[in-house]
Amino acid sequence: TSSLRVQPACPHFGLHVGACGGCKMQHLEPSAQVAIKQRALEDQLWHLGKVKPELVLRPIQGPDWGYRYRARLSMRYVRKKDEVLIGFHERASRYLADMQTCVVLPPHVSAMLLPLRALIKGMDARETLPQIELACGDEVTALVLRHLEPLSEGDVAKLRAFAALHGVQWWLQSKGPETVKLLDPPVRPELVEGQMGLRQAQPERGWVDERVLSYALPEFGITMPFKPTDFTQVNPHINRVLVTRALRLLDVQKTDRVIDWFCGLGNFTLPLVTLAREVLGIEGSDTLVARAKANAEQNLQQKQSLAGIKPAQAATDFVARNLFEMTGQMLVDDGYANRWLIDPPREGAFALAKALAQIHQQRLGNLPEAEEGQPAPQPVNIDDWQPPQRIVYVSCNPSTLARDAGLLVHQAGYRCTAAGVINMFPHTAHVESIAVFELG
Repeated sequence: TSSLRVQPACPHFGLHVGACGGCKMQHLEPSAQVAIKQRALEDQLWHLGKVKPELVLRPIQGPDWGYRYRARLSMRYVRKKDEVLIGFHERASRYLADMQTCVVLPPHVSAMLLPLRALIKGMDARETLPQIELACGDEVTALVLRHLEPLSEGDVAKLRAFAALHGVQWWLQSKGPETVKLLDPPVRPELVEGQMGLRQAQPERGWVDERVLSYALPEFGITMPFKPTDFTQVNPHINRVLVTRALRLLDVQKTDRVIDWFCGLGNFTLPLVTLAREVLGIEGSDTLVARAKANAEQNLQQKQSLAGIKPAQAATDFVARNLFEMTGQMLVDDGYANRWLIDPPREGAFALAKALAQIHQQRLGNLPEAEEGQPAPQPVNIDDWQPPQRIVYVSCNPSTLARDAGLLVHQAGYRCTAAGVINMFPHTAHVESIAVFELG
């Protein structure tokens, strides 16, 4: 209704020709946006999973503006107009919106859009620079420049001058994500104190930025270093609240063994370490597992040097698994954990839910049927293994959450005791949510 409509804060929002397609809901009052997302979550859970949560949780909310600490900004040099466009695409179009500002980006990044356009326009490589990826940490703003051709010395000098003026850190990406590297790596790897962690290095490089891209979870005394192309949450304010809420819902005790599925760099794992007896982080790639281990080790050393003694914390391990091909036997082999935290990508955690369902049905005496063209699944050697008593599932796609919830509730012996939305992306139609499942 008209009472819920508001004046959009952004001049580029709307239905006019050339309007930016980044936001979809700026014309609605923030509480109305959240109500729409809550309804979408409940509808999906019911229609796709036939699941009705016993309790609808209070929405997790944060700042409505300047929240987007990660973004992929497309770039195009328009030769006819001799100008550069940087930003999001127009609504349902391959054209770029002519963005001068952006109210969902942090204010200092929004203020940089026009200077960035001027920088790129003045570069030799302006026609072969398709994208800038933004990643803001608590103290560092990293910009990853995707370049299709090698950069000239003149272009590199322009990037350095821009970095010195605006206090940003340039990273370069010539091909795939594995090619991302700092424009000017630190001369010494150890951190240097001083003004913003900057110091003079070789004369031709001028100031070298030795700050590390990271974010903190202050409630747990944790610092998470990350690379600008790593997966981290877009909205750090919401992430801090989300970690606290998820762990409170998981209700971890000092005697618990916890598995964190799709653990990434350890966003939930490292806080769990401060609460449980034993924690296992499981992720899909060896590289991420190595990085999560390094993050855990670094935080342990940091706490140790601050306290002077080794802090009491859970035994911690990280392993790599193909999480989209988990079986009941693999779950049993990973051992009993009475608490699970699941934070999958958009595809959800179907294999995990299916494996729990297989074990539960086997215990009930229902042997699994073969799917068409597939051999029947082998019975699981369960012994005294037990499924987790409680599961907290953080989802970025309500339809895959609903599918997995349907399996957990109707096939695996769980109740959906609570669910609610996380307003991670205000003004967009993106629905992030959290759900709690209890055995029996």
